[in-house]
Amino acid sequence: MGRNDVTGAPPALARLYFVRHGQTAWSLTGQHTGRTDIPLTEQGEEEARKLADRLRATTFNRVFTSPLQRARRTCELAGLGEIAEVHSDLAEWDYGDYEGQRPQEIRKARPDWNVFRDGAPGGESAVQVCERADRLIVRLRTLKGNVAIFSHGHLGRVLAARWIGLPTRQAQQFLLGTASLSILGYEHNRAEEPAIVLWNAPSNEISNALVGCMSEKLT
Repeated sequence: MGRNDVTGAPPALARLYFVRHGQTAWSLTGQHTGRTDIPLTEQGEEEARKLADRLRATTFNRVFTSPLQRARRTCELAGLGEIAEVHSDLAEWDYGDYEGQRPQEIRKARPDWNVFRDGAPGGESAVQVCERADRLIVRLRTLKGNVAIFSHGHLGRVLAARWIGLPTRQAQQFLLGTASLSILGYEHNRAEEPAIVLWNAPSNEISNALVGCMSEKLT
C-alpha cells in the first residue's frame, strides 16, 4: 500500500484506475442494466481474472467498488476485494422504466432518446447522475497516489466527461467495454490540468497499455 506505482515514484495527485465490470448476460445482449443485481457470466469472470494478472504490479492506496455484485465480483477476481470499500455513488445509472430494455426498443417510442441528455423516466435524470459524478470527483481529488474504482459503463462515461470539465451529454463519446481499464489523472501532475491518461483498454491488452502510460509519465 505504500508504493505509488511500478516506477517507485512518490505519491502524487490521485491517478484513478477505472474498471468497468466484466460481462453479464445483459451486457452481452445490450440491455440496460441499472439496479438489477445480476452476476457475471463465465466469460465475465475470466475477463476479471485477466485484470488481476495486469494490475498486480500496481499498488493501490485506496480501492472503491459499486455495491452491485457484478462490480464487486470483478473487484474480487481482480485481486482487490479484501481492501475494497463499497461506495453507493458508484452504482450504475438508475434506468427506471427502461431497465432491461435495449436502446432500439426504447427508440421505437422515442426515436430521438439519448440517456445522457434525457435520462430515464422513473429513474435518474442526466442532471442527477451528473451531480453524483461530481460528488465522487470532489472526494477523489482529495486523495493521493493510485486509486482503483470498480463500477459501470454509463456512470464511468459520465465520470470521465466531468473529470475533464465536459457536460454530461459529451459522455456519449466515451465508449467503455466490459472489464476495460481507463485511467484518469493530471497533465504534469497539476491539479488544474485534469486529463484522460488511458481509455477503454481491454483486459487482455492492459499490460502493454500500462507500460505505455508509465513510459509517457517518465518523459
